[in-house]
Amino acid sequence: MDEAARNDDRLGEDDLVGVSVAYEGVSGDVARARATVRAFLARLQAVYGLPVSDRVMDVVQLVVSELVTNACKYAPGPCLLDLELAEGRVRATVWDSESVLPVARATDPGRVGQHGLEIVLAVCQSFEVHREPVGKRITTAVELADDPAGDLAGHQPP
Repeated sequence: MDEAARNDDRLGEDDLVGVSVAYEGVSGDVARARATVRAFLARLQAVYGLPVSDRVMDVVQLVVSELVTNACKYAPGPCLLDLELAEGRVRATVWDSESVLPVARATDPGRVGQHGLEIVLAVCQSFEVHREPVGKRITTAVELADDPAGDLAGHQPP
């Protein structure tokens, strides 16, 4: 597993903070991806003083878990996970080698399984899929703010 992270002592409004991790597409990668999310969000709290609610921690882990699960299940070989904080959102991007784009199925409470994309679409503020020269890249965004007005939860203005 290859990890690269950018650490800055200051975080301005336009700064991008992120981490990138490559996974092999094997058993255990989903748990490792969730651990990467927890470490990234904990770093946002510890290093940059940004509040991360339990809701944000849970939602970003859920989204990444669903995307990496699909990459491991349907795409041969490795996948890449990029986590970024930009413009008050945590962006999670997963690349995999499968060129077939995901399609959300119609809601069916009787269907067992295959609800991952429905869940991701329900909890994210944005969802994009781009075909790449090899495979595809799915990018989601989850607001760091817990307040509908956009104020960071627990954040006190200077």
